[in-house]
Amino acid sequence: MDRRIERFEDIVVWQKSRELVNIVYQVTVENEGFKRDFDLKSQIRRATISVMSNIAEGFARRSDKAFASFLHIAHGSVAEVQSQIYIALDLNYINKAGFDKIYSMSDEISRQSQAFIKYLNNSQSSKS
Repeated sequence: MDRRIERFEDIVVWQKSRELVNIVYQVTVENEGFKRDFDLKSQIRRATISVMSNIAEGFARRSDKAFASFLHIAHGSVAEVQSQIYIALDLNYINKAGFDKIYSMSDEISRQSQAFIKYLNNSQSSKS
């Protein structure tokens, strides 16, 4: 079944990024070290918010080219989150299970955003 995306909330990768934001916020509140490390806590939160926000903003541009560009930015923010959770793991702010959960979810978002970019680029090529 081919379902038309009418709102950014319909986009699966946006839905997954919303879940990631919630998980990151939960983790950064639960751990005392994370709560006191204002810089890392703020940075990882901003990076996850960036993923979700760039997907929404790109969709709102109503252009495949612009959307793909914003998905690239979101993809970069995913890598930033992945790098930052290594820091959190190394500082014992999260355990290995928490690391694996966030990394796995961010990796899924990364793959989905890349697939969406490829789809949009192919869509542009077929219009030419």
